[in-house]
Amino acid sequence: MSEVKPRASIIIVNYNGREYLKPCLSSVRCNLGPRDEILLFDNASTDGSPDYVEQVFPQIRVIRSKENLGFGSANNMAARQAGGQYLAFLNPDTTAEPGWLEALISVLEGDPTIGLATSKILQMDRPDKVSGCGNEVHCSGLALGRGMGMDRDAFSEVEELAAISGASFAARKDVFEAVGGFDGDFFMYVEDADLSFRTRLAGYRVVHVPRSIVHHDYTLSLGPHKTFYQERNRYLMLLKNLRWPTLLVLLPALALAEVVTWGFVLLREKRHLRNKLDAYWWIVTHWSDIVEKRRQVQSSRQVPDRHLLALLTHRLAYEQTGTGALAVLAKLVFDPLFFLCHRFALLAVRW
Repeated sequence: MSEVKPRASIIIVNYNGREYLKPCLSSVRCNLGPRDEILLFDNASTDGSPDYVEQVFPQIRVIRSKENLGFGSANNMAARQAGGQYLAFLNPDTTAEPGWLEALISVLEGDPTIGLATSKILQMDRPDKVSGCGNEVHCSGLALGRGMGMDRDAFSEVEELAAISGASFAARKDVFEAVGGFDGDFFMYVEDADLSFRTRLAGYRVVHVPRSIVHHDYTLSLGPHKTFYQERNRYLMLLKNLRWPTLLVLLPALALAEVVTWGFVLLREKRHLRNKLDAYWWIVTHWSDIVEKRRQVQSSRQVPDRHLLALLTHRLAYEQTGTGALAVLAKLVFDPLFFLCHRFALLAVRW
């Protein structure tokens, strides 16, 4: 008799996260069905994570990398070795509530038009508050957690949204492969929004599943290269996925976003000022690669740009990166301007 293939493969990419692995993997095991598997891809950790998992959780398949490949490439490599019809991706600094996996899989099984399904993610230290119910994507490409800080009961219905959260989501394996998986050049940040854009351009829906709940130990932090990755990847996502006329229509919003992001850097990241400049330089020096990525995306698109723009937002969650009078002032000044830019784009873009 031929071997029965797994129904779902749970993929966890780890980098020096040993302290999180026991609660995370224990919670995932409680969600497993008889035909599900767990793969842990270790991104060259130096804290003994892979040895620990092999000793404590021998039923989990550990894949070791000799170098840190970044979030996207690591998930892609694990996905290629996964046997499941469905792929569930989970961060190691999370714990999953009972029913987490089944809720995601049942939505994908029940509607073939859905390509990606993301969980309701709650704050680990404040489980009555939302960390993110998927991601909101701004009309300038900036992406932030949807509903961060709202009550747990927010977003109680399955609904379409702009982007999944990479911290916890599931995909049909055939869809994930058809759109090319994550873009490995992103390394970290915004890769979940880019995957969502390409999945939606391929004609599939992206939804939030409130019955699938995980708790995430997430704190907004500003590492030495975070602005570089976020800005570089934002530009890369927009250049790959949107038609040239759409980018032209969005120029006012993109110009305003430069004012906002430069203001943020000058006020809060002066010591990492070079990050913004390095993001520009990377785009210039990798232009031929971007054009090739763009050609691949555009050649396989099934829906118009208007489909993407309809689920973008004109609002920026300034409170997620700063508090006080300055955040309030920024909201009062920039949100109305972004509203006009977004409204103009929705009226102008018919392609």
